[in-house]
Amino acid sequence: MPDDLDALLAAAVQGVGGAPREGQTRMAHAVQDALSDRSHLLAQAGTGTGKSLAYLVPAIAHAVESGKPAIIATATLALQAQIVDRDLPRIADALAPVLGRRPTYGLVKGRRNYVCVNKLGGGYPDDEGEGLLSVGEVDQQAGRLGREVVRLREWAEETDSGDRDDLVPGVSERAWRQVSVSALECLGSKCPMVAECFVEQARAHAKDCDVVVTNHSFMAIDAFEGRRMLPEHDLLVIDEGHELVDRVTSTVTDELSGGMASAAARRCGRLADTAALTDAGEFVQGVLDRLAPGRLTGIPDDLALGLGRVRDTAREVASQLKPEQGAAPDGGRQMAQAAVDELFNTAERVLEERELDVAWISDDPRRGNLLRVAPMSVAMALREAVFGDRTVVLTSATLELGGSFDAVAGTLGLRGAGGPSWTGLDVGSPFDYPTQAIAYVASQLPPPGRDGPADAVFDEIETLVRAAGGRTLGLFSSTRAAKAAAEALRARLGDEIPVLCQGDDQIATLVRQFAADGPTCLFGTMSLWQGVDVPGSACQLVIIDRIPFPRPDDPLSSARTEAIARRGGNGFMAVSATHAALRLAQGAGRLIRRADDRGVVAFLDPRMVTARYAGFLQSTLPPFWPTSDRALVLNALRRLDETAGPVIAVPDRGGAQTPSPVAVVRDDDTSAHPGQSTTGPAGPVEHPAPAEGLEGPGPTEQPVAAPDPSVAAPGPASTTAHPSGSPQQQLLDQLRAQVAQVEEQPLAQPSIMPLGAKRPKADDIPSSGPPPAPAEVQEPAVIPDTPEPPALRVVTDGGERVWSAEDDEELRDGAEMGLNVAELAEHLDLPAEDLRTRAGVLGVRLDG
Repeated sequence: MPDDLDALLAAAVQGVGGAPREGQTRMAHAVQDALSDRSHLLAQAGTGTGKSLAYLVPAIAHAVESGKPAIIATATLALQAQIVDRDLPRIADALAPVLGRRPTYGLVKGRRNYVCVNKLGGGYPDDEGEGLLSVGEVDQQAGRLGREVVRLREWAEETDSGDRDDLVPGVSERAWRQVSVSALECLGSKCPMVAECFVEQARAHAKDCDVVVTNHSFMAIDAFEGRRMLPEHDLLVIDEGHELVDRVTSTVTDELSGGMASAAARRCGRLADTAALTDAGEFVQGVLDRLAPGRLTGIPDDLALGLGRVRDTAREVASQLKPEQGAAPDGGRQMAQAAVDELFNTAERVLEERELDVAWISDDPRRGNLLRVAPMSVAMALREAVFGDRTVVLTSATLELGGSFDAVAGTLGLRGAGGPSWTGLDVGSPFDYPTQAIAYVASQLPPPGRDGPADAVFDEIETLVRAAGGRTLGLFSSTRAAKAAAEALRARLGDEIPVLCQGDDQIATLVRQFAADGPTCLFGTMSLWQGVDVPGSACQLVIIDRIPFPRPDDPLSSARTEAIARRGGNGFMAVSATHAALRLAQGAGRLIRRADDRGVVAFLDPRMVTARYAGFLQSTLPPFWPTSDRALVLNALRRLDETAGPVIAVPDRGGAQTPSPVAVVRDDDTSAHPGQSTTGPAGPVEHPAPAEGLEGPGPTEQPVAAPDPSVAAPGPASTTAHPSGSPQQQLLDQLRAQVAQVEEQPLAQPSIMPLGAKRPKADDIPSSGPPPAPAEVQEPAVIPDTPEPPALRVVTDGGERVWSAEDDEELRDGAEMGLNVAELAEHLDLPAEDLRTRAGVLGVRLDG
């Protein structure tokens, strides 16, 4: 009922101190419509939309009306904590007068996140001789582990929740293992301490809640393994939905090594004869160590022999571990059984060589070579287990790739014959991206090579960082590249501009240090591409070193690419380009976190404008103001540094955040809507002066008139005209003059299309600034296509076939990614000599 939903939404927005958002309202109604139609919804909502509130309000309304809880699944603990600790308490208070009662909510996690009271009381053997007694009581000064375990025991006697996240400061994983068990190790209803179990108490509470919050992995286990750990429900909301496929794939990935067999044998102790199992494990490890890391296209004979031995001996040991009828529950026996069953199941799975499974050898620095196996696709599994008998709302800031939801929908099993009914909705973002941020492509740099960044790249990074006065988040496609850049910049910048690098400390600690000091820079890899939320002046420059394609030797990516190519599709675009587009959108999204943020995203990879797939990548990005003019960007960064306000501290775990003039907006914020000042009445917040160098028109735009004050703009996206004689207006005029001067010169490099010009859509949210893609903006310089040569016939192991246009495209894309002839030959399943010949005809340069 729309009127009721609008009333609830208005009460919730007022209760959390926010401002109405058109995109938020549209998304809330779309959630309600999906529930009414019993269909599914993919909702893309940009930063600042307040999408958590947009799904929580209709979810609560449905739960109260139906009597069934709504399940909310997140990918990260940070968002999980935000929803439970900050958002839901305030929403519940705000909705109580309208609903007639206060909505209830709870948090459900996996067993490993809770103290096991049975293990704490001695119901399980110590893990590898590091138990509570052997480490804690014998010698409390034995080191960090001993002190952690003693503190854990003291905390466990006082806690009401047993939840690891309530232990602040936390402890190491090694210490936590001494007081927790996995689901397979748990004795379940047979446990003598089941009445006092923290997990059972949490799940019993969840059954009576209107909203239950959990994580992707727990939701996947509940769906796939049929344990039904979540209460019965007919609405599932998956936030951070772009992460779902990877999280589910990780959940159903298995691994095996000789060390695991030895550990299982030790767990058995005197409960079974494990000599044969230990020998089988040693044999398998010897085989694994002789194999090169990488994907296995078939199971070698000696590995199959070893896996068979592991499977058979594990089966024999498992039979010995079965307890006698009527025997008392035994934690040690249960742990041994879980370890042996895992060995048996993994060995049998690999030997079955299931159609969708991909097996590979992974080099682990601590454990040697491991055998891993994972499904190439979880699409059909998701269709059946997740999207089957309930309404699913999947939301994220990045679901629409290349201007379409089809790519993401395909990975979720929503497309194709027999797929369920679903709708894609992009509600945009309230931020005025073209006036808040510049997208700069350093098109003068050489394309990235396989030997790491060139000196010219370090020169460019140094110049950008100096202009910005630090304030830089550097996102790199590999750990090696991030460390190399950090070392180079530390040598060049000295103590003037500190450079932190991922690996120097815990991620949370590094982010806090970065946010607390304007001149400080933070460089890192994939962990920083998403989830890092540093609003304000501490982050005014985001550097992306190269297009983040998956590694050519990534087992799952290569298997997916080949499978698509066999069906006649473009594997590169479907897998590599889609992966890159998602990461680029996430990385670029680190810059603008609230309505008065300003900054530059600098792409150091010229392929962002020169490659044939550049348009696909660009259309996924927010519609930043585009340029490839270096001088203009450096001037803007200097002005940003000169006018930067105070930084906004990131809170410690469990701590309070330092108050700031403008509330912080996170990706999934429901309360601190962008523009809501904490120092005055609710209402729009003016944009900072364009002295920050970013309020000018695009390279070929006409100046934009001040907005008509009679036209209502959605909250913080309102702009304020500046007096003609003000310093702000004078600087804006200078920037426009620079743009005009640049435009009078002949282009020495490709021009750049408006990045992400497709979003936010004009019909989705009112525009309060210049249109994202004005007609005056020029399209990229068109490079004439090379006339396509006649098709060739090639001879492969499978016989003669015609060299297709798709082969040409894969060849070009592979060359741009830096693959050599041998890698391309294996990737395309074509003779290397034919590849060299065809590359010469197409004018493509190949290494090797």
